[in-house]
Amino acid sequence: MDDAFRFIDVTLRDAHQCLWSTRMTHAQMAPVLPALDRAGYAFVNIMGGAVFDVAVRFLKENPWHRIAMLCERLATPCDALTRGHSLYTFELFPDDVVELNSQVLARLGVRVLTVYDALNDNRNIESSVRSAREAGMKVNTMMTYTLSPVHTDVYFVERTRELVALGSDFISVKDPTGLLTPERARTLFPALVAAAGAVPMQLHSHCQSGLAPAVYQVAIESGFRYGYTASEPLANGASLPATEAVEARARALGRDTGIDRAALAEVAAWFAWLCERDGKPRGRAATFDPALYEHQVPGGMISNLRSQLETMGMGHRLPEILEEAARVRRDLGYPILVSPFAQYIITQAVLNVVQGERYRTIPDEVRRYAAGGYGRLAAHPSDEFLDRANLREAEGVDERPGALLAPGLPAARARAGAGASDEDVLLCAFYDDALVAPLRGPRPVVPERTTPLLELVRWIDRQRDVRYARVRFAGTEITLSA
Repeated sequence: MDDAFRFIDVTLRDAHQCLWSTRMTHAQMAPVLPALDRAGYAFVNIMGGAVFDVAVRFLKENPWHRIAMLCERLATPCDALTRGHSLYTFELFPDDVVELNSQVLARLGVRVLTVYDALNDNRNIESSVRSAREAGMKVNTMMTYTLSPVHTDVYFVERTRELVALGSDFISVKDPTGLLTPERARTLFPALVAAAGAVPMQLHSHCQSGLAPAVYQVAIESGFRYGYTASEPLANGASLPATEAVEARARALGRDTGIDRAALAEVAAWFAWLCERDGKPRGRAATFDPALYEHQVPGGMISNLRSQLETMGMGHRLPEILEEAARVRRDLGYPILVSPFAQYIITQAVLNVVQGERYRTIPDEVRRYAAGGYGRLAAHPSDEFLDRANLREAEGVDERPGALLAPGLPAARARAGAGASDEDVLLCAFYDDALVAPLRGPRPVVPERTTPLLELVRWIDRQRDVRYARVRFAGTEITLSA
């Protein structure tokens, strides 16, 4: 067995998506990039669905500018994630849009395209895999983990074999809610490694149950080659495990990690300071909650739902809605609670509870899902739901959904105007003019500034007999570890 276990950083993508409502800006990232480069990560995951979308809708920052800046300044290979035909939003896009997206990512410097389908219908990632390879990127295909009577070890082995047949360079297990347990991992992981053969396996598991670090240890013992982790201040809770914690477990197992712990401490110090300076939350280890394994709702979504319910004076109904969400999921054939289906299930559960009648109102997106409009379902929806939705068998979709979509680039190019870049054309394909307008213009300069805090961290790092310091910086007392 190869004695190396390498790390993929998600601090600039999934970690702040989970803990900071996806609000990390270009300027908050730039100063830490030299230290992140020295930390020894195999890859840095820099972009994904919600990060792209929030940059456009809320930060008013051009996501293509972020990708270009990070790829230019990081020597570590950069990884970008897409949701198959959904790419960065909830809408399905045709093959020509998917293919142009791959070309743009590769041209901006992305080295690895990570792609998954929220239903694990691997027909929906075929165009992404093909176009990414044609553009010169390596491809990491993900299958999303969940719990249900139909999501057995055999089910996941079959998905793994499909991903091998697609020509994946890496295969990842994506556990968005942190449902994996060490016990399940001990049966599932060896079977997946055997099915993957020479294709390296990766683990991407969130910490909502508090069990993820122990699950990562089982992954290492089972022959997984990579793990997604975050810098300690943005780890744990709804985020992923801390690099520091998993790296210690890997070293204890005799694995070569390639991690520079001094640089890792500098990265952590920067994000600890951002939490203090900008009032951002730090990740905290989650306590085990058995209810998680019933409703399976990701932590970030629960936080948003709680806030919205409290605004409407309905905060006390959250437990009732989560219980109903579990029932809706069973009725819909056990979709995985990951975007966009997590949002659809929660919406349906809220409607059922608030209206006092199950399926009195059914959103169009839920009907489309049940008819196969997003891809192949893991299990047949319940008779109760089909009866209330008045769905007929003739309405079912058997084809790959992307094959039913007309080309999207001609209309997007017409909206973007003559001489528009491919990046602007894609923005016009994804968004309306009101959202695209603030993103037009030259790429801004993001300073590579060195702060007094980072200078202090470097000084501590040079003192061989210093292990930590409690310092006061700009009126705030924080701890720096070397």
